[in-house]
Amino acid sequence: MHRPTLVRVARLRYYPFVPAVLAWLCCAAVLANDRFEPIELGRVQVGGEIGRRIDVTANNNLLVIDVAKDFLHPFATKDRSSGYIGLGKLIDSLARMAAYNGDPKLIDRKNEVITAAITLQEPDGYLGLMAPQSRMWELWDVHEMGYLVYGLSSDYRLFDNQASLKAARKLADYILARWMAEPDRELGEDIITTHMAATGLERAFLLLSEQSGDPKYRQFCVRNRKLPEWNLDIVRGRWGRIEGHAYAFMAHALAQTQLNRSQPDEKLLVQERKVLDFLCGQNGLVITGACGDHECWHDTQQGTTNLGETCATAYLLRVLDDCLRREGDSRCGDIMERAVYNALFAAQSPDGRRIRYYSPFDGPREYFSGDTYCCPCNYRRIVAELPEMIYYRTDGGVAVNLYTTSTAQLQLGEQGSLRVCQQTNYPSSGTVSIQIDPAQPLEFPLMLRIPRWCREANVAVNGQPAAAAPRAGEFLTIRRLWKAGDRVELDLAMPWRLVKGRQAQAGRVAVMRGPLVFCLSRTRHEKLKGVDLRLITLDPSSPSGPVPDDSVRPDGIACKVKAWGPGKWYPHGEPDLELLLSEFSDPDGEATYFNVPDPNADRLVDDELVAGSR
Repeated sequence: MHRPTLVRVARLRYYPFVPAVLAWLCCAAVLANDRFEPIELGRVQVGGEIGRRIDVTANNNLLVIDVAKDFLHPFATKDRSSGYIGLGKLIDSLARMAAYNGDPKLIDRKNEVITAAITLQEPDGYLGLMAPQSRMWELWDVHEMGYLVYGLSSDYRLFDNQASLKAARKLADYILARWMAEPDRELGEDIITTHMAATGLERAFLLLSEQSGDPKYRQFCVRNRKLPEWNLDIVRGRWGRIEGHAYAFMAHALAQTQLNRSQPDEKLLVQERKVLDFLCGQNGLVITGACGDHECWHDTQQGTTNLGETCATAYLLRVLDDCLRREGDSRCGDIMERAVYNALFAAQSPDGRRIRYYSPFDGPREYFSGDTYCCPCNYRRIVAELPEMIYYRTDGGVAVNLYTTSTAQLQLGEQGSLRVCQQTNYPSSGTVSIQIDPAQPLEFPLMLRIPRWCREANVAVNGQPAAAAPRAGEFLTIRRLWKAGDRVELDLAMPWRLVKGRQAQAGRVAVMRGPLVFCLSRTRHEKLKGVDLRLITLDPSSPSGPVPDDSVRPDGIACKVKAWGPGKWYPHGEPDLELLLSEFSDPDGEATYFNVPDPNADRLVDDELVAGSR
């Protein structure tokens, strides 16, 4: 299969005509601040449901959307006074997806879009959709331009496209000139904060500074945007100037941690740690791995209508990946897999064509009406980033974070090259087989994430139990001399568990198995027509299965349960409902939490991802 050329650091690592010592030096420099380092796009190929979602996003979405009409035409007319398209995010997703799979159709589409966009750039550097009088200071012009800088810089990083770098610098210089001309002027006016109106700008400028070698873009973030000084508490709810916008907060926190890698300062990690503390310690994370209501921070655990903005889910995954790289905390991987298999995949139709703005767990869900705007574009970006969240280099070895059929080709510094291959039908079962194929015998540590939900895990190497016992909520490290054909067998027990609700869901339970949350769809049950699903009471002894269910994904599963309908005399009377609960990504899912006769029963468990759980 054709593969794109990976440039600079990637080229140093993988092309045989470069001395291995240079590759080791590059790796050591990256790991100076981080415990984990992701494997580059194009070096990991993914199957399973994660791979299927990547493929349908590429083939049924990126390659079929009307780019000329919906994305490029507004940039050609330039007559808007406000608004947002997301062209830069589209470019970033195309570049990443093309770098991942090397599909000539995707590469051609990427090149066509970028060439057309650059053609529309004006002599002063402006590239946007606003009329002259509305440029820069009207919503959402800086937001649009910032992601264009990011997308073009991403294309240069992945494909060495000099035209993309030149256009990115020209546009960034336009922003700099306009900002310097009116340094005290604020974006967003009295509607939103400047950091929300400029969401993504600092990360874009830091990436451009890194790729171009020009420090002025980083200096703008430090001196003018005062990125090191940004320190905002978690603001709950949508009110005032909307300081509680979750997506904007996480984007800004990620810019700080990005800056920390070039100029280490513990203060730059505070905001990201606030996010994780709020999610796991203050009820900010909901059962599906999503966060936020109506785009803003939320801790009530209500799950209707505007819960789980797709942009927030995408940036939460980036925060988790960033923290995992820096600290190696397996809890980040635990939250990541729950968010991916539930919140993220529920934001897309099973065929890949339609995308949601929100993915509530209580009540019906709706698809977004178009292909432009923030959520559809951020969904495409984060799906294209998933291959980089499966494996990581660490401590001279390899860490396996996400379990899915996949193959990774990587270089372990100057030690040698290595192929890692997973075979599994995870998350339908917890059986994972990992084959290790070094080019020559290599001694290194292999780290396996043992999820917090798994209370019984067995790991064997070539049929023999691993020397160390696996512990839930930790990485199991297996250090040995590996030879081609060595095989690690991982068996993660997946019993059904009834997870206690919190806050607004207190006294109710969600049904889970492994990382999967299960939900109830009335379209599958004729008896539920007109029934208020929130009044159903679950028989806690009844979950059984899993049973095959291919309606949401190939090799999918469902759960059989018994329940009492509204007003029934439980628990003495027999349950009058036999229900089939489907995976949360079921497009018709409406109910996730259920009443139970005894909300304090021993068989009910706390959510393992939140503070205080066992």
